[in-house]
Amino acid sequence: MDGVITQTAAVHSMAWKRMFDEYLQIRAASRQEPFHEFTHDDYLTYVDGRPRSQGVEAFLRSRGISLPLGSPADRPGTATLWGLGNRKNALFNEVIESEGVRLFDSTLVLIEELMRRGIKIGLATSSRNSAVVLQKTGTAHLFDAVVDGVVSARMGLRGKPEPDIFALAAANLGVPSARAVVVEDAVSGVQAGARGGFALVIGIARENNARELRDHGADLVVTDLGETTVDEISRRVRAKCAGS
Repeated sequence: MDGVITQTAAVHSMAWKRMFDEYLQIRAASRQEPFHEFTHDDYLTYVDGRPRSQGVEAFLRSRGISLPLGSPADRPGTATLWGLGNRKNALFNEVIESEGVRLFDSTLVLIEELMRRGIKIGLATSSRNSAVVLQKTGTAHLFDAVVDGVVSARMGLRGKPEPDIFALAAANLGVPSARAVVVEDAVSGVQAGARGGFALVIGIARENNARELRDHGADLVVTDLGETTVDEISRRVRAKCAGS
């Protein structure tokens, strides 16, 4: 969803930075240690595409910090993985409530062409905010199946880079993974698509990271979905299947 359909990846990045910088500044001051800010590279490496608490844990581990898991009910800002994740979520929701959500028009054009051809479309996202975002953008009707962070938590699905959310979305569409295409902008997402044995994995390099997406499993890399077509995607699927 974020970074493929909606222009919310930058909002997520900003919310993560603000939350982590707040926490790191407080921690550094209490320990009389230097403050080292959360960077955009940190976001891409440890957080982007992952379920919220897993992203918190992965980044903190990179800094040698260990916190208890806590629970989803933790107050935003509590020094637990869930508490910090809830603080980030509150910041994210503040922005989309005040500024709304913009869409990638080229993605909508491709989705509409897929729908005209009778191709089923599912949404698989780590976000727990999909219902709010889809409602605000009026796009819920585009998807025949939605697997999000709420569904993942309820069913115990593993987050990206494991393929669980994509596999369930395909199953809910009644389509084998080997006949489904994954479109992702996160490295963890293309890794998941590659691990899941999908017919094709398309990476969208919105972070000038085409090589990284390709190295981690993307079969086709574009900077925007306007650079490809349904016919081109079909051709590549057939070529990949013939090659295997």
